[in-house]
Amino acid sequence: MEAVTTRVTPRNLNYVGEMYGHWFLDYASYVILERAVPHINDGLKPVQRRILHSMERIDDGRFNKVANIVGETMKYHPHGDAAITDALVVLGLRNLLIETQGNWGNLYTGDEAAAARYIEARLSKFALDIAFNAKLTGWAMSYDGRNREPVTLPVKFPLLLAQGVEGIAVGLSCKILPHNFNELIDAAIESLRGKRSNLLPDFPTGALMDATDYQEGARGGKVRVRARIEKIKKGNILRITEIPFGTTTGSVIESILSANEKGKIKISRVEDCTAAQVDINVYLPSDADADDMLKALYVFTDCEVSISPNCVVIRDDAPVFVTVNDLLKHAADQTRDLLRQELELRLGELEEKWHFASLEKIFIEKRIYRDIEECTTWEAVMAAIWKGLKPYLKQLRREVTDEDVAKLTEIRIKRISKYNSFEADEHLKSLEEDIEETKGNLANLTRYAIGWFKELKKKYGVGRERKTEITTFGAVKASEAAVATETLYVNREDGYVGWGLKRTGDAVCKCSRLDDVMVILEDGTVKVSRVQEKAFFGPKPVYVGIYDREAQPVISLIYRDGARGKYYAKRFKMGGVTRDTVYELTKGTKGSRVVYFASHQNPDKSAQQKLTVYFQPAPRLKKLEMALDLGSIEVKGRTAAGTLITDNAVKRIGPFKA
Repeated sequence: MEAVTTRVTPRNLNYVGEMYGHWFLDYASYVILERAVPHINDGLKPVQRRILHSMERIDDGRFNKVANIVGETMKYHPHGDAAITDALVVLGLRNLLIETQGNWGNLYTGDEAAAARYIEARLSKFALDIAFNAKLTGWAMSYDGRNREPVTLPVKFPLLLAQGVEGIAVGLSCKILPHNFNELIDAAIESLRGKRSNLLPDFPTGALMDATDYQEGARGGKVRVRARIEKIKKGNILRITEIPFGTTTGSVIESILSANEKGKIKISRVEDCTAAQVDINVYLPSDADADDMLKALYVFTDCEVSISPNCVVIRDDAPVFVTVNDLLKHAADQTRDLLRQELELRLGELEEKWHFASLEKIFIEKRIYRDIEECTTWEAVMAAIWKGLKPYLKQLRREVTDEDVAKLTEIRIKRISKYNSFEADEHLKSLEEDIEETKGNLANLTRYAIGWFKELKKKYGVGRERKTEITTFGAVKASEAAVATETLYVNREDGYVGWGLKRTGDAVCKCSRLDDVMVILEDGTVKVSRVQEKAFFGPKPVYVGIYDREAQPVISLIYRDGARGKYYAKRFKMGGVTRDTVYELTKGTKGSRVVYFASHQNPDKSAQQKLTVYFQPAPRLKKLEMALDLGSIEVKGRTAAGTLITDNAVKRIGPFKA
C-alpha cells in the first residue's frame, strides 16, 4: 500500500490556526461562564447554584447526607462528585446558606472535612427566605435534557459580597472579598435611599486590616491584613490569636520557622494550642526585644499578607469588571424589583381569592345552587348558574368566566349546609385589608424594601458583628524590621568579612542577614555589599561596619596621594551607593594610603577632632609636628579630593597635644 502524503500549504496552516483558535475561545468562554466566575444576579457559580437548587428540591426540614446531596446535584452538574463536594464544603464553612452537622473541617487550621457519607447538611432558614421562589425563577434544561435547572436564583440579598468568591478561568481571575452581613444590609438600605456607602471587607478569621488602597474592590486595589498578636511579658511570648484571611495556623507557623532558619527572626520555639480559636505561642529568647520581633513577624512571615481583589462577574453572558459598590447597588435594586414581583403575585392571588369568595357568597346566599337541581345536562347547569349570577355581576371586580362558574359546581353540599354568612363577610373583609395593604406596599415600594431589609437584619443579624478590625499601619521596610540575629566578624589579615568567621575573625557588631556591610581598605577604596557568611573584601581594612543609608555617619579621613605624594584631609558622608561597586575615597593615584580614619554618628562630635601630625625627620625640616583641627574642614561628598595639609612625609597621627 502506498503511503498517503499531505502537502502542507499556507492555506492548510491558516485553517488549522483558525480551528484551534475557535476551540480555545470556546473552551475559555465555557470555563468563564460555567465554572469560575459568579453571576451578578445571584452571586453564585453554576456548581453552587445547582447545589442549592438540589438541596431545595429534597428539603424536608431535616439534615441530609452530603453524599445524597452530591448525588442529587449530579443530575445538573456534569463535572463529577469531587467538585460538588468541595464546593459544598466551602458553602458550609461560610455559615450562611447551609447548616452543617458533623466534621466539616476547620477554617483556622485548614483541616479537611470528613468524607461525604459522614457529614450532613440542610438549607438554612435564611437561605429559604432569600434565595427561592419558583414563580420568579428563569429555567433552562440540564446538560442531559432530563431536568430543569435555574438560570439564576431570585436572591433578595447582596449574597456575593457576603460570601466572597475566588476563581481562576482562562486568562481571567476573580477574587471578591467577603463583607459583613449587617453592614451589607445597612449599605443596601442607604443605596435604596440614593446614598453611596464605603464598603470594606470583613473576614471570618478576624485580624487587623488596612484597607486604605481597597479602591472599592476593583482591579489594582489591595488590602493588607495582619495577625492579631499579643505581647506576654511573662515568659517573653508573642501570642497570635487571629490570623490573616487566606492563611491557616499551619502556614503561619511554617513561615515563622522558615524565617527563623534563614536568620531573619530569632525565636526559641513555636507552640500551637489552636482549638475552637486560634492560639499560637511564639517563644522568644531572653535577650530578644518583643517589639522588634513583632515588627519582624509582620515583615518576614505570613503574619501579614497583602490581598489584591479583582471584582469580576458575569452579566449578559459576558464577564465585566465592577466595584463592590456597583454590586451592592445592583443587589439592592434587584431585591426591590423581586419584592415588587412578589407583591404583584400576592396581589393577584388575593384578588382571585376575593373574587371566588364573593362568587361563592352570592352562589350560596342567593340559593342559586337550587336552580340546578332539575338540570339534566351540563349546558343546562351552566346556563342556570349564569342566569342566577347575572343581577350581581357588577358587584365583582373582574369579569366572571366559564371556569369560575364551573368551579362553583365543585362546592360540596356539606360546605353549603354549614355556610356562615358572618364568617364569610369577615373573610372577605380580611382579604380586602390584605389587598389594600399590598397595594400600599406597591405604591411605596422603596419604603417596603427598606423595611424588608430591616426585618432581615433583626431576624438573622444577631451574632454577625464585624470580626476584622479596620485600622491603618504604615509599610515597614525589611531592613528596618530585620532582627540582629548574627555577629559580624572580620579577619583583617586575610581580608574576609562575614557572620561565619567566629573562629578566625574579630567581632565587629551585631547584624541581621539583611544588613549591608561597608568596608574601607587601607588603599582608600570602599565597597558596600550584603552581609554574607564569608566574603572577601581585601586585606588590612581600616573600617568595617553596617551601612545605613538613612543614618550615615560623618567620616573623617587623612590619606597620602600616591606612594610619595602629598597628604590630604576630608570629611564626608558616603551618600547613595550601588552594592558591590568599588569607590575611590582618594584621588585614585596608585600607591595611595589611608593614614587616619574616624567615623562619628554625631556631627557635633566629629567637629571636635583636634589632632597632632608627626613628621618624618628630614633635612631642613625644623618643626617635626603640627596641630590639625579636622572640625574646621567642611563636610562634603565622598568624591571630594580634600584639603591639602602637608607636603612632608607623615610618621604618625596622634591625639592633640596642647
